[in-house]
Amino acid sequence: MVPEVGHYALILALALSVALTVLPLVGAQIGNQLLMHTSRSLATGFFVFVAIAFACLVIAFIQDDFSVSYVAGHSNSLMPVYYKISAVWGGHEGSLLLWILMLSGWTLAIAHLSKSLPLSLRAQVLAVMGFVGVGFLLFILLTSNPFDRLLPLAPQEGADLNPLLQDFGLIVHPPVLYMGYVGFAVSFAFAIAALLSGRLDSAWTRWARPWTNTAWAFLTIGIALGSWWAYYELGWGGWWFWDPVENASFLPWLVGTALIHSLAVTEKRGLFKSWTLLLAIFTFALSLLGTFLVRSGVLTSVHAFANDPERGVFILMFLLVVVGGSLTLYAFRAPVVHKSVRFSLVSRETFLLANNILLITIMVTVLIGTLYPLIADALNWGKVSVGPPFFNVFFVPLMGFLCLLMAPGVSSSWKRTSWQQLRQLLTRPLVVSVAAGALFPAVYGDEYHWEVALAVFIGVWIVSAGVSDLLYRLRHSRHWRDGLRRLTLSYWGMQLAHAGIAVTTIGVCLNSAYSDLRDVRMAPGETVQTSHYEFVLEGVEQVRGPNYVAQEATIRVSHDGEYVRHMKPQKRRYLAGGNMMTEVALDPGLFRDLYIAMGEPLGDDAWAIRVHVKPFVRWIWLGAIFMALGGGLAVADKRYRKLAQRQAEAAEPSLTGEART
Repeated sequence: MVPEVGHYALILALALSVALTVLPLVGAQIGNQLLMHTSRSLATGFFVFVAIAFACLVIAFIQDDFSVSYVAGHSNSLMPVYYKISAVWGGHEGSLLLWILMLSGWTLAIAHLSKSLPLSLRAQVLAVMGFVGVGFLLFILLTSNPFDRLLPLAPQEGADLNPLLQDFGLIVHPPVLYMGYVGFAVSFAFAIAALLSGRLDSAWTRWARPWTNTAWAFLTIGIALGSWWAYYELGWGGWWFWDPVENASFLPWLVGTALIHSLAVTEKRGLFKSWTLLLAIFTFALSLLGTFLVRSGVLTSVHAFANDPERGVFILMFLLVVVGGSLTLYAFRAPVVHKSVRFSLVSRETFLLANNILLITIMVTVLIGTLYPLIADALNWGKVSVGPPFFNVFFVPLMGFLCLLMAPGVSSSWKRTSWQQLRQLLTRPLVVSVAAGALFPAVYGDEYHWEVALAVFIGVWIVSAGVSDLLYRLRHSRHWRDGLRRLTLSYWGMQLAHAGIAVTTIGVCLNSAYSDLRDVRMAPGETVQTSHYEFVLEGVEQVRGPNYVAQEATIRVSHDGEYVRHMKPQKRRYLAGGNMMTEVALDPGLFRDLYIAMGEPLGDDAWAIRVHVKPFVRWIWLGAIFMALGGGLAVADKRYRKLAQRQAEAAEPSLTGEART
């Protein structure tokens, strides 16, 4: 009975999303306040029924209802309850339902947290969100129903969840990633609503900016969680492989980063209006493209969910409708600039324009590398593989140049900046950065790496320029505390996000240059020496988990003769399907990770063992946390809400907030 309730809830959610698409939009076009007012209640109903459907699927997993095809294919009675819950989004159908739940949640948030929006604009934004909901609800009901039954011959036991997914990473990574993915639908909805209403001034950017920053922050953390999960779960010790599905999440992040900077220019200076609209459209379009790549079966990846051409065709058609319709509307309604707003060559506008150009260039490069093998295969050009060397040869220099521009971008002023001001602000950071970059490799490593010197220079350059700008802003304050209080949360958010870029840059380069990897044969009592560490295999024994048995090695680790700890990697065999999995042992630290993975048995009680010493690898994810926190601080800035409220009252005083009938 529970699955049927979930199925009917999805049907009702579809009906409400259709109503949400049509009624408020019609009301906004004809000025009918009653129809526009329906948007809030319809958005609430949309969320409630999707949440009911999601809860029904969770119950089916917890109760081991193997008469439901999706449960039978992705769960097992031996699995712990927390993995049964995370298994809800461990496959195609359930992850799609999670996608729709996130979409309905964002729709609900707009309906109830955007009281300062003019009623007509809010109605149009929610109508666009409803349209996206219609597309995905049709997709799940027609091609990917998670409540399909296996009756009358239901299996007594499930096929089990992929062992790679029986991990804490599955619990947190997809929900956070989808919050970012789907959150860019809000930016898209604001852009389309601005085009529909003809309100193409900077007002919509101020309303859209907090939502965009929130989505960007979630996507940043989601990508970092995926990288961290791959690092410790796959057993190879890497954190990014330029896998097509990894790229699918990175593409909207790149354009989303360009979007949040372009929104700032449009809001502050009224520039780049058409460009900002276009970025909002393409950011969400790339989110849909990522959904197509993951679910269409056109590529093979450990991350991919589905291998069904019918599903791929549906998503591709929906993508074409969304992108084609949006660009058609943009072509007819995008503003024609009759009056140019001037700015000098040395100004914040120029540096942010360069930021956008570089980010889009990087995105196009990654997109070409991701799609070219698919295009070559479709055109019978043969099987082509595009791997990390291709991406790195373009990505690294472009990203390095982008980072170099961040310092003058922070230090420059709007409209015009004097060379004297830039010299004053950047001379000391330049000296400090050059010294740090030149000295660090000589002090830290046994071998001098110019790549490390450059990475440390760039990281210190970004941070020291931010500090210099901060001191410049405090120069006229009687007391530094008074000056700090006057700085906005959005300013602190920018500083923290840029510091995160610096930390990640240093972490990536130092980890790549100084990682020490050994693949060795080890028997009990044997020793491996690496990077001042000594690893001694003391023995291997069999252990049992809730749904697996494992061979567990005990390895004693010491550093320059001093005991560090015992590490216990495992080679697991899962009982339900007999799948073999590697469970790595980690000793994490701020400045280095010790990483041990078991391979295959080699006879005579010996095992293939992989030993890593990975310096600064945690800095990669620490930087992502700083970036996301920076986005969160910008969202928390009350200035946006106050300005939006005043702007809404000036634009449409009779229709703001709880509009009067």
